[in-house]
Amino acid sequence: MSDSIVAKKSYSFALLVIKLYKHLQTDQREFVLAKQVLRSGTSIGANVEEALGTQTKADFRHKLAIALKEANETSYWLRLLKDSDMISASSFSSIHSECEELIKILKSIIITSKSKEEKPTRDS
Repeated sequence: MSDSIVAKKSYSFALLVIKLYKHLQTDQREFVLAKQVLRSGTSIGANVEEALGTQTKADFRHKLAIALKEANETSYWLRLLKDSDMISASSFSSIHSECEELIKILKSIIITSKSKEEKPTRDS
């Protein structure tokens, strides 16, 4: 695993999502929504890892943008699970705050990366 903070946080988040998935399947007997949140929640870290291995800044931002979309989708599924009483408010609060933190980090990295590329160099 990378030393990157976003890589570590997205990996930890994926582990939380896997635990949630197991709970939803075993205790709630919920399969469709469980699979949706599993796919989007684990995809965040996979896209972050891909971004860290890219060759260009544009590809880096593109992969992080996909990770951000997956994080936003995961937030949707989590809200849906809470509002349909599939998970408790306390369980939701815990995992959703981690998701929101990832969203903020990803947005910040994308914005910073864009602004660094747009700045003219002294040689220009």
